[in-house]
Amino acid sequence: MIGSGIAGLYTAFNIDGKLSCTVLSKGKIDGCSSYLAQGGIAAVVQDDDKFELHYNDTLYAGAGICNAEAVKVLVSEGPQDIQRLISAGVHFDADDSGRLHATREGGHTKNRILHCGGDSTGREVEKTLFSLVATKSNVTLKENTFLVDIVTHEGKAAGVVVYDEGYKLYISPNVVICSGGIGQVYKYTTNPAGATGDGIAAAIRAGARVENMEFVQFHPTALFHQGTGERYFLISEAVRGEGGILRNQRGERFMPARHPMGDLAPRDIVAREIFREIRKSSIPYVYLDITSKSQQYLSQRFPTIYKECERRGIDMAKQFIPVCPVQHYFMGGIRTDLNGMSSIPGLYACGEAACTGVHGANRLASNSLLECLVFGRRCAEHINGTQRDMPDYPVNFEEKYEYKEINVSDIKEKIKDTMNEKGGIIRNKKELETGLEVIDEILLQLQNIYLPTQEHIEIFNMAIVAQHILAAALKRKECIGAHYRDDVINHEEVKIC
Repeated sequence: MIGSGIAGLYTAFNIDGKLSCTVLSKGKIDGCSSYLAQGGIAAVVQDDDKFELHYNDTLYAGAGICNAEAVKVLVSEGPQDIQRLISAGVHFDADDSGRLHATREGGHTKNRILHCGGDSTGREVEKTLFSLVATKSNVTLKENTFLVDIVTHEGKAAGVVVYDEGYKLYISPNVVICSGGIGQVYKYTTNPAGATGDGIAAAIRAGARVENMEFVQFHPTALFHQGTGERYFLISEAVRGEGGILRNQRGERFMPARHPMGDLAPRDIVAREIFREIRKSSIPYVYLDITSKSQQYLSQRFPTIYKECERRGIDMAKQFIPVCPVQHYFMGGIRTDLNGMSSIPGLYACGEAACTGVHGANRLASNSLLECLVFGRRCAEHINGTQRDMPDYPVNFEEKYEYKEINVSDIKEKIKDTMNEKGGIIRNKKELETGLEVIDEILLQLQNIYLPTQEHIEIFNMAIVAQHILAAALKRKECIGAHYRDDVINHEEVKIC
């Protein structure tokens, strides 16, 4: 397993005890995106909700291009994985009678978002899964181990090369990429520093098929701050689900006039409308107003968000919160089937690194952790039921590349600036072409040279992912979901409104 987020840990949790399993984490266990997830997990658990409604909401948010079979699997099997988490010791928030507390987020027509500790769902699920996996005698957990490449032999997965105080080879007939997203390809993101698209880039180099690379989700409401080096703190969509209202510079509501679902419209639409408001104003943010709720309520329902706002001098019970859209999630990735298998036998992918097809052109809020659970379990079940022989082949690490001095920091910033300016929330043909030329030049500079450090390999991965995003965005000549081009006329808002 490459990655120790919820996708990787839940896959390892479900691996047969007779099979040896190693979970390799790029950094510390608490440094992944799963650990930071605030909102919750979407699942049909309330009596007035139905699988069909969750299915329809997912298709609608995904602009109709989701894999329908994958969505059916997601919504119908999700509740059993929630129950398994509960049985394993995850404490979802509930009322005094023990009934699970379900809230609503953008794009959902029913209250179905389960959460832990108010706004600490990812952290609580991650901690519980880590403690459970750590007790499994067949599982080895290794931190600070960086994926370099996926090894194949005779067209099948055969292991991975990693960097851990030197290059090492892990031989295995089953490799599961759970390495997370690509947020660091962009200048502004909610993703942690390690989200450089390593698993996706390695899969591309190995020859695996990728899909939907143009679909990058920008979360509408990150807490605005000055500076570019710091990861943006997310103001969960659940705040709007509990009555939060978006207001422009003049204090006016603007979303009800833009979409029938108002402030709870799908994320891509809300992000674009905020972007447009920012373009019209003299300040680089809009406001999120949740002052209708008391200090006591907010501090209990959103303890993490409340403390962060308080740390920055904002009393969210009395003051508007400055928010702006930033990169948050990646709908594209390594194309998989319903068992998490990629186009390379033995190579699986799960979580944000995978493209299962459930998200289509735009992920429905809180479906991401559900996807980690459902398809992580399915990966494990398929591995458990498939007999593959251990690869046996000669290994040669003697291939030499020319060393060439490069400025890693400058290249990294050039990638980030290019993606922010040319491959962001609103795109067009000219800017996509210009951006692709810049990234192609960077890749020519990096190919076939010796990359001596992890940071060198990371910028190579970032450039590969950036190239595929821009090329896919250029190829898709329509506005759909999170992919929006202002040089075409079939604008999604016109259709919906």
